Amino acid sequence: MKKLFTALALAPLLLAGALAHAQGAHSDKETKADAERHRSMAAAHEAAAKCLEAGKGHDTCQKELQAACKGLGIGKYCGMRHMH
Repeated sequence: MKKLFTALALAPLLLAGALAHAQGAHSDKETKADAERHRSMAAAHEAAAKCLEAGKGHDTCQKELQAACKGLGIGKYCGMRHMH
């Protein structure tokens, strides 16, 4: 009887976990689009690194990064932020 109560108690948790996993699945088209966004963000960050190496200054490079990342990442840092 104790095993039955344990099973009944765990069933909703297992079902909720299975539903959450199923909802997180992406189609091939969505996965390809996501990969392309990551490539675009990586290119924008590479350009920002080259800008800094060229000595253009942090503020100038940050503005260029923000323009390149518009619509790609969350927030104004193109999905990446670090300390200064």
